[in-house]
Amino acid sequence: MKIRAHAESHVVELDDGSQWQIFPGDLATTLSWKPETDLRLEPSDDRVSSHVLVNAADQTRVRVIAAGETWSDGEVKKSLKGG
Repeated sequence: MKIRAHAESHVVELDDGSQWQIFPGDLATTLSWKPETDLRLEPSDDRVSSHVLVNAADQTRVRVIAAGETWSDGEVKKSLKGG
């Protein structure tokens, strides 16, 4: 899948029309993404996110949830602290 829009740093829209919120701790990974970046959406077994977006070129992964959903405050704080 390709990126259709990434106007807000924390939300990405894919060419299939789906929109995903990027985990706050993973935003730096998305800075190199371009419209031609090939991404793959995979289910996640992480407690923080429901899915991951995988950059096909370098295999970097970012945790995501569907746009409109909310992150669990406790899990976000725990993950950002490295716990």
